[in-house]
Amino acid sequence: MAKSKKLGLIGCDTSHCVAFAKILNDPGNENHLEGATIATAFPGGSPDFELSISRVEGFTKELRDDLGVAIVDSPEAVAEASDAILLTSVDARVHLDQFRRIAPYKKPVYIDKPFTLSGADARELFDLAGQNGIPLMSCSALRYADGFQEVLRDDENGPVFGVDVYGPMAIQPTQPGFFWYGIHTVEMLFAAMGRGCSRVTVFSSDDHDVAVGVWADGRVGTVRGNRRENKKFGGVVHREKGSSPIDAYKGRPYYVGLMEHILTMFDSGKPTIDPEDTVEIIRFIEAANQSRESGKSVDLS
Repeated sequence: MAKSKKLGLIGCDTSHCVAFAKILNDPGNENHLEGATIATAFPGGSPDFELSISRVEGFTKELRDDLGVAIVDSPEAVAEASDAILLTSVDARVHLDQFRRIAPYKKPVYIDKPFTLSGADARELFDLAGQNGIPLMSCSALRYADGFQEVLRDDENGPVFGVDVYGPMAIQPTQPGFFWYGIHTVEMLFAAMGRGCSRVTVFSSDDHDVAVGVWADGRVGTVRGNRRENKKFGGVVHREKGSSPIDAYKGRPYYVGLMEHILTMFDSGKPTIDPEDTVEIIRFIEAANQSRESGKSVDLS
């Protein structure tokens, strides 16, 4: 990057904002990235969401006292002071409103997962970004885990014809079904399979949810979420001549790979993820949640 950019945070109610600040603001961090620092933050917090409101004070204090971030009183104040914005509010319900408030400033924006809680809101967000000429992207950090990216690059066994991914899937009523933790595994599924899912069916029990996606070209991918003690992410990528396991914990912390892609967008003005990919991911989760409730297959059309 030609010069160090001043970044702003909107939403200090997730551990992600501290992880990002440590990578960018602490030169002593073994995974430190140059080119940007987080200078300003708006705490935010959702009063009816315990995992938001109960953590915002502690994360805000850490950002201010340990990582040198100035705390301001509105999203607009963040946008005014920043070259680019990390919208990290943990509650996806507030993303569209917060983006509307900062859109007039026309700064590049990364929105943390989950992007939205509906396909309609996802489309509206990208439309609003397009109208204002704002580079915008959103994804789970698992998409850029070093071990996962290594498997995706290794195409000696031919094209991908299927993916099976797994991870924890706690249920959070304000971010229903697959939106809360299922977003991580769904991102991995689509990073490997690409767009084109036509139908999803979910099989659910008290401890497990398994989503089976069928692509228009006949390929099949699965997402397994559990509510047991197993908190690990992983999976298998199936190619025509062989299958490769995914070690999501190999290499650097996956926030580092994500931040590299965010900084690339902030520098170039071009998101490294096609907006249509993100819209289909949200629509897939929306359909999976519908199937989870009804027990029936749901088309993504």
